[in-house]
Amino acid sequence: MSSWKEGRRDRTLGLLVLRRSAAAVGVVLAVSVLVFAATELAPGDAATARLSRAGDASPARVEALRHSLGLDASPVVRYLRWIGDALHGDLGVSFAQGREVSEILADRAFNSVILAVAAVVVLVPMALGLGLFSGLRAGQRSDRLVSWGVLVLVSVPEFVIGTVLVLCFATGLGWFPAVSALSAGESPLARPSLLVLPVVTLVSACLAQNVRLVREAAASAGRSESAEAARLGGVPEWRVVARWVLPSAVVPVIPVMARYVSYLFGGTLIAETLFGYPGIGAALVEASAGRDAPVVLAIAMIVTCVTVALNLLADVLSVVFNPVRGREA
Repeated sequence: MSSWKEGRRDRTLGLLVLRRSAAAVGVVLAVSVLVFAATELAPGDAATARLSRAGDASPARVEALRHSLGLDASPVVRYLRWIGDALHGDLGVSFAQGREVSEILADRAFNSVILAVAAVVVLVPMALGLGLFSGLRAGQRSDRLVSWGVLVLVSVPEFVIGTVLVLCFATGLGWFPAVSALSAGESPLARPSLLVLPVVTLVSACLAQNVRLVREAAASAGRSESAEAARLGGVPEWRVVARWVLPSAVVPVIPVMARYVSYLFGGTLIAETLFGYPGIGAALVEASAGRDAPVVLAIAMIVTCVTVALNLLADVLSVVFNPVRGREA
């Protein structure tokens, strides 16, 4: 009977992964069409922007550059050409810089991954720790203190928190640099102090909601009949938390935390801009200003793929920890 149940659970998980993977492919293709259309509808084009910076934007030069960049082809032809190359790993050539997009984004993507991973390493333990601490003390003074703290965080915009951090810890105390600029080829790991203020800014934007979700789930699980029965049976509190409270608190948070993690990997625009951090968020701003469609498209698809992959992973983990959800899915 046990092996039959395990086999059924494996089949349920496999079907879920198959369905969600198919949906993920559809989402990625739909986003690619929307982003390509957005770059087409934006005023101006890369040829005009590039030659305007050079001071020679005559109609003849613009038309010649448009032809060399392939911009004189129809949008459908250019989209099919771009998506075909992207599926083969070719992200194209930057209109503004004339370099391979993959080469331009290699260092930028690595820097953003380092920043996001550092934020995740801080976010997950803090959210679980504060949520469990508050939920197991529901109604007490410590619970109210944590609740008020996360309410303040969720009420203050991210750029305001970043600005306050710069004023206090960079300009005022001088503990950390105000600008996280890196030399060419330099890794942020070589100077960890550059990551502190951007990481704290990113975590502040994601912490409140996750703490509140863990708190509600932990409070409910801590009052459950199974947890109360275990306590009456003499089971130590730490075992009650590990066996009954923690699993119940983690399951509902997984999908939400996956969305915030995907934000950390792709939505670091404010932090990167505020602190001058050379990541893909800052690259997106530069490419958008220069109408550099290949770079914009590449960044959008990278962020989309990461987001879709993390959401798929969240669904799988939710089923692993809570098989009932898998049967409902």
